[in-house]
Amino acid sequence: MRRRVVITGIGAITPIGTGADGLWDGVMRNESAVREIDRFDASPFPSRIAAQVDFDPADHLDARRARRLDRFSALAVAASRQAVEDADLPMRNGMASRSGVWIGSALGGVAFAEEQHTGYVTRGVRGVAPTLALAVFGGAGASNVALDLGITGPSVGNANSCASGTVAIGQAFEAVRDGTVEVAIAGGSEAPLAPLTFGSFAMIKVLSQRNDDPATASRPFDRDRDGFVMGEGAAMLVLEERDSAIRRGARIVAEVLGYGASNDAYHMTAPRPDGREAARAICMALGDAGIGPDRIGYINAHGSSTVLNEPAEARAIAAAFGPRGGGIPISSTKGLYGHALGASGAIEAAITAMALDHGTLPATCNLQHLDEGIDLNVIREPILARPDAALSNSFGFGGMNASLALGRYAESGD
Repeated sequence: MRRRVVITGIGAITPIGTGADGLWDGVMRNESAVREIDRFDASPFPSRIAAQVDFDPADHLDARRARRLDRFSALAVAASRQAVEDADLPMRNGMASRSGVWIGSALGGVAFAEEQHTGYVTRGVRGVAPTLALAVFGGAGASNVALDLGITGPSVGNANSCASGTVAIGQAFEAVRDGTVEVAIAGGSEAPLAPLTFGSFAMIKVLSQRNDDPATASRPFDRDRDGFVMGEGAAMLVLEERDSAIRRGARIVAEVLGYGASNDAYHMTAPRPDGREAARAICMALGDAGIGPDRIGYINAHGSSTVLNEPAEARAIAAAFGPRGGGIPISSTKGLYGHALGASGAIEAAITAMALDHGTLPATCNLQHLDEGIDLNVIREPILARPDAALSNSFGFGGMNASLALGRYAESGD
């Protein structure tokens, strides 16, 4: 009998709100946080808008830690602290050795490295922070969280593009379910808002150019979408073995039921048009959960607001669910906070878990005219509903697909 895994804590630092309550309040406000970039001069680029986070590490970390961590790791540590506090999880009595950290990020500390390169060009080696080497390796976020919380179990960082956060949660779920750890801190962190890092996406024309109206630029599934909006932020979840969580009196937000992942092996930036491998990731998540498609009552779509993504995702859902797929309530919450790359899947897993807990399905912000080629039930306003289970999908550059099946938790354990 496989161990059951539940979510007992959520930490989040996002453009629409901080902490679990702040994130959910932002979802319910259904107002976009996208605005003109003021972090750097974006005038050379065709896209000059983003979903920025008002985040000062000194507000969340002690002064020394705040000085030593780059923005990517600081976001990860701050969100992890929130998640552990939200779960009321004591890291004592041997708990640290029975816990692990899994963090996904598409770019990690690349933006910090860009900043340091500027210092090197202008001032030579004296213009480079001595922490550079410790900030840019792929496992920096997970390592810093482990150091901060004193966790001595596995610490794993992945860079699976825009699927990174979902992959991190899926792998952490497997580790708890298999008994590798009793507790996992899992999610994603991303801090990509630096000139060259941001500009690299603008130059390949995947970003929205709706600079005159930033609030409506991120518009998933809308016929007039013209690209995604870059975002930043972090979300971390506390995953625990269910019986252990019950014994310590933890409040359970939702249950993680299954996880699936695949690769299109088709193109580095474009999804496979027929959605075949994305559908397989969805079916793997359902099979892993041991549930049929009829149990899914909500899908938080990847829905990145790009011309190619949504039709491919619609075909994937149709392939996985058959005719019923067109009737399942679906939304993309990226209209609110843009696309935070590797952190997006973690933010959306947190939102999906809270949707099941609150009995409210989020809307799709900025959806004015559904693309006629997308045969899905994309919801435009929040809906009161209490489905048994939901999916959270993430599809990224490199053809990476990942899907999580989450379940509404019943205290009876049914």
